[in-house]
Amino acid sequence: MQADLPRRLAAEALGTGILVATVIGSGIMADRLTDDVALALLGNTLPTGAILVVLITILGPLSGAHFNPAVTLVFALRREIETYAAMTYVAAQIAGGILGALLAHAMFELPILQASTTVRSGAAQWLAEGVASFGLVFTILAGLRFRSDAIPWLVGLYITAAYWFTASTSFANPAVAIARAFTDTFAGIRPVDLPGFIVAELIGALLAMVVAGWMLAAPKSMLETRPAE
Repeated sequence: MQADLPRRLAAEALGTGILVATVIGSGIMADRLTDDVALALLGNTLPTGAILVVLITILGPLSGAHFNPAVTLVFALRREIETYAAMTYVAAQIAGGILGALLAHAMFELPILQASTTVRSGAAQWLAEGVASFGLVFTILAGLRFRSDAIPWLVGLYITAAYWFTASTSFANPAVAIARAFTDTFAGIRPVDLPGFIVAELIGALLAMVVAGWMLAAPKSMLETRPAE
């Protein structure tokens, strides 16, 4: 059973904050430990996938563990979360994500307030974000349809894989993208590049909702399709 709205919002803010702190913090740590970009990306990937398993498992019973405005949008359109709650979820996710970025800086004794200068733009990057978000949302919806108990692992493993098969390293999350604009570290993205990423993420999520709605629909029974006698 879900908690009341204030506790649900706290869960969404906390979960998104810890997720962003993990993404940025592991990126900083990896960048400090090696000059090998591939190894640094691996050091960024594994903690992100692992923390998603943890966060979805422990906070999912409270809020549904969206941690992602694109996911919240899909659930709102499917009428599985009320409109007001969905809007407050998104606000909590964005605020939590930004605080997570600032926390990561504090833990590594970096300037708290930063703006990224990392260029992430272009058609290939936007396509990659659309693909990443499509896969994430489809994974969630298919997991709910067939193996709801496995969703923490499904999402964690999907993001772990998507870091490597997408050109954008799979942000797949507007709140995380916004938060990463506040860090000029390994995981950053220039603020000016955010609109393209966010639009691509939302399009990918909506496309996944449409495809999943058709592909995963329960088949009609023969009784329902038999002509009336």
